[in-house]
Amino acid sequence: MANWVDKVSNPLQVGGIETAVLDDGPGRGTRVAWINTGAGLRYKVVIDRGLDIAEAFYNAYGLAWISHLGVTAPPSGGFRGMEWLNAFGGGLLTTCGLDHVGGPESDEYGERGLHSQYSGLPATIESIVQPDPLAGRLAMHITGTIKQSQPLGAQLVLKRTISGRLGEPAIHIRDEVVNHGNTPAPHMLLYHMNLGWPLVDEGAAICWKGRWTSREGEDKARIFREGMPFRMGKPPLEEHVGSGEEAAFIDVEADVDGKCLCGIHNGELGIALSIAFEKKQLPWLTNWQHWGPGEYVVGLEPGTHPPIGQSRARSEGSLIFLQPKERRSYGMTIRILDRPEDIVAFLQAAGQTGSH
Repeated sequence: MANWVDKVSNPLQVGGIETAVLDDGPGRGTRVAWINTGAGLRYKVVIDRGLDIAEAFYNAYGLAWISHLGVTAPPSGGFRGMEWLNAFGGGLLTTCGLDHVGGPESDEYGERGLHSQYSGLPATIESIVQPDPLAGRLAMHITGTIKQSQPLGAQLVLKRTISGRLGEPAIHIRDEVVNHGNTPAPHMLLYHMNLGWPLVDEGAAICWKGRWTSREGEDKARIFREGMPFRMGKPPLEEHVGSGEEAAFIDVEADVDGKCLCGIHNGELGIALSIAFEKKQLPWLTNWQHWGPGEYVVGLEPGTHPPIGQSRARSEGSLIFLQPKERRSYGMTIRILDRPEDIVAFLQAAGQTGSH
């Protein structure tokens, strides 16, 4: 970036944030923001879907899995049962919560649909700050608030800032969740990151470390079994047609500073995508693998819990309760690595020492 002086008329020559409204298909009328880092990484933030992230690219390579639906407009009536899937576009990030992550359930505390309501809620934009190299400012960000609230009930508000710098292929996500109600509010949060071809491909390394258990159980698991190569990309699998996916719940391991790393390394492309977060904020990681023909995706999902549901978390004593006015902060950084020395350091830190 040092060579731009007196050569740039408009910062958009290099990068920045451009807002727009989709005008066709199931996403018609949906507000979005395209963010270009000026370093090969560009991605689409869906303002009307909780400031989540849909498509993402690094140079010529797609990074995210996009479902057959793609971006859809926010639903007017929320999600019940499995309806969350009717609006699941995949994308680099779909946020789950803020009160429940997991399958549909009903108990004496209420009825909750798959992964709750957050990803169907529109944001109110507080600020958009553009980079301005001429003024010496390379930083940029978009900030908004999302209300998951019910009058006379739980009133949770998430404030999200997505930021970056010109010349750096990285996305920084900073969230703050506040209970604006007058009673304690159950709280669960999961960052459902959906990675796809060509980043995810046969032989690509799936990187994480920590003690793990199969969601399906040892007697039913075919991928997440001891001795199986579950840390490596597979070809499309006929047994994953429909909903034949599997998942592992990982008590993710942190370094001496409390930082956790996971991601994907594609040696054929010469790039890695790393996801960094703090163990004290997000102590769990879920690795979802779905190798279905035409639905080929790996999920890496940091969270306050694995997707076990509010009922189980309550019974286990792990459910978080936010007191009135209480705040909790979360942070995550997504970075693209293409220098061999950086990739080697990432693989070592993320526990990639072999094929499983």
